[in-house]
Amino acid sequence: MGKRLLPLLVVALGIGMFVLLQVTRTPPPAVDVAERAWPVSTVEVSLGTHHSHVSLYGEVVAPGRVTITAPLPGRIAERPVMEGSRVEAGDLLVALDDEDIQPVVVQAEAELARIEAELEAQHVRFASDTEVLTRENELLANARQQVERMRSLVRRNLASRAELDQYENDIARAEVTRLTRQGELNQQPARVAELEAQRAAARAQLNEARRDAERARAHAEFAAIVTELAVAPGDRVREGDALLDIIPLQGMEVRARVSADLEPELLEALAASSALVAHDSQGNRYRLRGMAGVGDPAGTEAIFTSDRPPLWLRPGKLVTLSLERPATEASLAVPHDALYGNDLLYIVEESRLLPLPVTYVGEIPGPDGSPWALVKGSELVDGQRVVTTHLPNAVDGLAVEPVPVDSGARESEDAP
Repeated sequence: MGKRLLPLLVVALGIGMFVLLQVTRTPPPAVDVAERAWPVSTVEVSLGTHHSHVSLYGEVVAPGRVTITAPLPGRIAERPVMEGSRVEAGDLLVALDDEDIQPVVVQAEAELARIEAELEAQHVRFASDTEVLTRENELLANARQQVERMRSLVRRNLASRAELDQYENDIARAEVTRLTRQGELNQQPARVAELEAQRAAARAQLNEARRDAERARAHAEFAAIVTELAVAPGDRVREGDALLDIIPLQGMEVRARVSADLEPELLEALAASSALVAHDSQGNRYRLRGMAGVGDPAGTEAIFTSDRPPLWLRPGKLVTLSLERPATEASLAVPHDALYGNDLLYIVEESRLLPLPVTYVGEIPGPDGSPWALVKGSELVDGQRVVTTHLPNAVDGLAVEPVPVDSGARESEDAP
């Protein structure tokens, strides 16, 4: 019985000793956990009027592009230009063989001369017929007097009836001749009008032939670049065949699609005659001329022109433009790191973060030339301190410690 109780006594003794140690141990000192304050850089809010920039991606087009076509069928005699040649106003582009052009002009001149000669002959004929008709009227009057005398002789049996009938028949034939000639004279205005119409048509054909002869030697009407060569010397072409294209140096445009939310702003600026300017990556200047007449749900094309287009500008090239938007009042420029999303900044109040909703307007060059974000908001007030260090765990009420601007970049590396 004693052997059975001994293990129980040992266990009970161990438990008692453990309880005694727990009751008599010294309590550990209390540890105070200090809240960490994250070092951040800040900038002071100073609202002002700024011109933001928006990036646009456009394509170069040439609405003034001209296609030179063959005015007449013939053979290509000259083509002194090559693909990509730059030409000035008055330079020869292409010429047809004179042997194919001159016969057309000569034929048109001959047709006009023939009609003019026929018209002159008609006037001469009219004058002659008028004179003859006068004489015929005089002879007919004399013949009628003779018939009256003959009738008097027949009544007195001094002449035969057959002689009287002969005189009356001669008068009838003369009357028919006179009426016929009078009818010819009456048709004179219509014949003259017809010949004059033919002469006008012949003159038009001659002018057209001479015009085509001039166009058979095509010259540049403005400074341009030659492209789309379709013929070479010796080729035969038909009337209307395309020979080559020229692109004016001063007529090229850059068309860039703008979003639907930006379009009203640009239209208002155009309506107010405000000059909106864009620059490409090389600093070349472009002016907003207008908006395309047709758009789609994705937006509308803005049309830019340049008074001094760069030499590398060619139709089909893609150009990135930085468009200067209309001035935005009461706005603030901050580094992009200061933005959370596109609509939230954090300011520091009593060493803690306070969220501040804003509206993203666009980009603006920062003090170091890098792009900064331009924002505006109804709660932005001069003198506030905006956090420019991007904190991935930024929340309302997070403890922060503003640091000097010159050490902000170094301190931001320690941010979570």
